Amino acid sequence: MVRQIRIYDTTLRDGTQAEDINLTPEDKIKIARKLDGLGVHYIEGGWPGSSPTDTAFFREIRNYELRNAVVAAFGSTHHPRAAADADPQLQALADSGAGAVTIFGKTWDIHATQALKVPLERNLEIIRDSVAWLKPRVGELFFDAEHFFDGFKANPDYAKAALRAAFEAGADALVLCDTNGGALPHEVRDIMRAVTAEMPEAAFGIHAHNDCELAVANSVAAVRTGAVQVQGTINGYGERCGNANLCSIVPLLQLKLGGEYECLPEGKLPLLTLTASYVSEVVNVQLFNRQPFVGISAFAHKGGVHVSAVARNSSLYEHMDPELVGNRQRILLSELAGRSNIVSLAGRYGFHLDKDEPVVKGLMAELKQKASLGYDYAAAEASVELLLFRKLARRGVRDFFKLLQFNVIEQKHSDAFEPLAEATVMIEVEGVVEHTAATGQGPVNALDNALKKALRAFYPSVDEMQLVDFKVRVLSSVGKKGTASRVRVLIESTDGGAPWVTVGVSHDIIEASWQALMDSVVYKLYKDEQQQRGGTD
Repeated sequence: MVRQIRIYDTTLRDGTQAEDINLTPEDKIKIARKLDGLGVHYIEGGWPGSSPTDTAFFREIRNYELRNAVVAAFGSTHHPRAAADADPQLQALADSGAGAVTIFGKTWDIHATQALKVPLERNLEIIRDSVAWLKPRVGELFFDAEHFFDGFKANPDYAKAALRAAFEAGADALVLCDTNGGALPHEVRDIMRAVTAEMPEAAFGIHAHNDCELAVANSVAAVRTGAVQVQGTINGYGERCGNANLCSIVPLLQLKLGGEYECLPEGKLPLLTLTASYVSEVVNVQLFNRQPFVGISAFAHKGGVHVSAVARNSSLYEHMDPELVGNRQRILLSELAGRSNIVSLAGRYGFHLDKDEPVVKGLMAELKQKASLGYDYAAAEASVELLLFRKLARRGVRDFFKLLQFNVIEQKHSDAFEPLAEATVMIEVEGVVEHTAATGQGPVNALDNALKKALRAFYPSVDEMQLVDFKVRVLSSVGKKGTASRVRVLIESTDGGAPWVTVGVSHDIIEASWQALMDSVVYKLYKDEQQQRGGTD
């Protein structure tokens, strides 16, 4: 029998405690709607009344009809020097309009005596009274047993007494929290077994932090020993080292454990990679490339031996089909690549080649020569695609424009003034020469502005492009060293759709930037022509 695991997302609350994440109410609404589309069961929006952002979120989210998720509000048990029926924070939770409420309480004895500064029995009363007052006023009520695993190890009888107080007062689920993130999987398993055996009628959940890199493992261990709710965040965002990463927990439970568990509605799991990427864009934190399941490197193959093998049978070097989570296999070209990489990559674009064909050998030789100069094609897939298509005379990749000349001037008159960058570009398009100039915030921006200005009359869509990332690395191992070193420039661009990355290498940073910039523009124009023709040919 398949067990349903209720996914409780706390990205909008716990995730925002990460030091580099700050969300507006509009950001929270966007993420909540995307999470609802993914099919999570609960979306914790924040702590009502704690900040204008959280207050605005709970007010605004009522204007949206969510199809899958219940909005949850978060708060604490009532103030120790007040009664539950006079506590404004409990009242704010009841008035939030959220379909579910989660409150946390102390289950570690030293937190009751040292943090709350109340006797142990008084802490149990606070838990019991808070849950009892809230229960008839909200839809579902969950109790987060804060520091439970540390509390159980220190004083198991008291930790269990705190759980009983919440359960007997009406809590719908008891969520065991590894708040400091120090528990180990075998401890989670053993403690879960102890409490579920003593309270078999209760529903349990798990809320793990990642301070020991074990939040995902601890969450899976808890589910394997009876938890029916898992709390976590998209991409593992959270305070300190983060929270349990739902982007790993969900596919682990749903795909890797023999079909025992269902976490998302049917057909939703392939949305996972897109959701992870979308949330990373909204929170403005770049998605970790090597993140399991949803990172762009999760199913990337660089070594020729690996590529040759996955071409025959992808399971030889992949633990699962990446499309199950909406990701894809990537074949990388680098100095480690073999001819199998080229054959496999060409096959993806409709070219059926043999490893012994002259064009494959030629591409291999050119690739290795460029790699020796510092080109990193593993990180610049758009440049790889253009290189491949030009070599194979792919229709659509043509000389959209020809550079005749560019000139960049950087002026700084004194320390009191910002430098002024100006670029002039002369290009030829279908026999027409265009000569333009533009200023910018630095020489690369000025060059970008001048090139787009020259191309605009011929290709108006260049205005849809924008540079979203620019990376420079000194290649001290190639040629000269110090300020005479070669540099590699990677430019990431987008036109509102999927981004693309291009590369340039030179001892001159402006020349390297021009190479990457030119490839980026050409790739955009190539994509536009393919769309006008109705797809790739």
